[in-house]
Amino acid sequence: MDPDPPIPPQAPCAACRNPDYSATSVSQSHHSGSNEGMDKSMAAASSQADLFSDLSAALPDLQLLGSGARAATQAEQRITFLNGCRLYPKAMAWSMLVSSTLAMVGFDILLTFNFFSLPPFKQKYGERLRNGEFDIPARWQFGLPSAAAAGEIVGLLFNGILADRIGYRGTMAVALVALFLFLFLFFFAVNLQMLLAAEILCGIPWGVFQTLSINYAAEVMPVALRAYLLSNVNLCWVGGQLLATGVVRAFLTMDSEWSYRIPYALQWALGVPIFIGILLAPESPWWWIRHHHPAAARQSLRRLTKRGTVDLDEAISMMQHTNEVEKYLTGNDTTTTTTTTTAAAATTVSYLDCFRRTDLRRTELACLVWVTQQVCGTSLAGWSSYFFEQAGLHTTNAFNFTIGTFALAVVACILSWFLLPRVGRRRLYLAGLSALCAVLLAAGGVGAASASASASRTQSWTLVALLILFTFIYNLTIGPVCYVLLAELPSTRLRVKTLVLARVAYNLAGLLINWMTPQMLSPAAWNWKGRAGFFFAGCSFCCLVYCYWRLPETRGLSYLEIDILFEKRAKAVLSLYIFNLQSLG
Repeated sequence: MDPDPPIPPQAPCAACRNPDYSATSVSQSHHSGSNEGMDKSMAAASSQADLFSDLSAALPDLQLLGSGARAATQAEQRITFLNGCRLYPKAMAWSMLVSSTLAMVGFDILLTFNFFSLPPFKQKYGERLRNGEFDIPARWQFGLPSAAAAGEIVGLLFNGILADRIGYRGTMAVALVALFLFLFLFFFAVNLQMLLAAEILCGIPWGVFQTLSINYAAEVMPVALRAYLLSNVNLCWVGGQLLATGVVRAFLTMDSEWSYRIPYALQWALGVPIFIGILLAPESPWWWIRHHHPAAARQSLRRLTKRGTVDLDEAISMMQHTNEVEKYLTGNDTTTTTTTTTAAAATTVSYLDCFRRTDLRRTELACLVWVTQQVCGTSLAGWSSYFFEQAGLHTTNAFNFTIGTFALAVVACILSWFLLPRVGRRRLYLAGLSALCAVLLAAGGVGAASASASASRTQSWTLVALLILFTFIYNLTIGPVCYVLLAELPSTRLRVKTLVLARVAYNLAGLLINWMTPQMLSPAAWNWKGRAGFFFAGCSFCCLVYCYWRLPETRGLSYLEIDILFEKRAKAVLSLYIFNLQSLG
């Protein structure tokens, strides 16, 4: 299908380049201080008018889009949570369906990790110890998850190419089919080598799911619902991990190979309904706009909204307006776009674009925000079963406690929905890191305290309690907020590739951390035990300092406003990111 006629040539964006351009108009509608008696809604409308008027004056060919884009932006920012649920019920449903692929990933990844404690699994794939029992060698306990991470990196890089070419829905469907085929290796594995191959191959579609679900939710949700549906990504991760732990707990009493084969087979049962839903889901309207198909974007938007409640033409104008401004900001100026071929070429972006101009800062932020999840101590919390055993719990009771911990994490994820729209992304992220530092320091102090044999169990229970508290705080703050920031920090045109790079950075950090954590805890290695909390407290503090100076507040902003703010190179140290622009002009 031929693309729709391209938008005519553009001139440089004065709103982004002109030092006399005032961003006060953007900040008035978000500044929490006094506005000297001016009605806030009138100020917001006036500020939006100034913003789009300046852009239209600088880019004359966008004048026809300017009025519609302004109206759509104003309408979207007036939407409350309840109104958003009424106007976008179908978008919410489709977003939750796509995000459910992450529940599958969380289920799959934690399944094998839990099987390391399952007697039939250890007897099948482990080595006989001197005492006659079986266990999975330590090198394989590290190698299998690491192989999955390596496969995910390959999948992420493919995702960055395929998603831009065949769309989010097509890429998801292809990844699900590949996963269904690769799962046969898990089900029929006869040795650890086959499990290793299964981890690598299944890691490829897992890598696709890890970023596309965020992209889809970010592009079908209005501003008022973005925080809720994007933080739902973390809930899907936790839900999948809770399900995996519960399934393994249910099969603990089964003393046969089916105790681990049936859980592997459950992944097909979980995936088939999701696959059918993906085939029926509408493509992201932003994806259609970037490929010059406004008619198809309009059709997708109609399927995402309640009929007759949203002005589709204005919404499409806003997307086109933002897309054309970003083309200039990312260096993809279309002043020479005069044919269908060059119009199609103008939609192409590369990974190098993520490191140009202000997108370098946006890529840096996305990478470091996601790496923060990896280095703030989550791997230590992931070894909570080790501390359960140190506290004297039987394997069955250890699984029960793990299930309870994940259930508490689900509660924390839900509570974060009430904090995000009120506290903001930046403040909640900083508060979470501060709290995690305190908990990890306490854990390190408990681990460093000398304890007699009779008091060692009390010491272990104290560490267990601190790790449960860590899990609650993490899933109240860092866990859900991270995914909201990841969707809002990149530009819309580069979001797919920026998130791919960020997740690759996350996985590389994970390979290092997942190797270090067993060394910290093992008596045969570094034997730090609870003192490992000091190390992760230091990492969390470094992340806290970085986020304080570099992480901006994006609450309540449209994607175009975020583009302008990054182009103006506003500082991030104030609680309201836009307020900084008043001093920049």
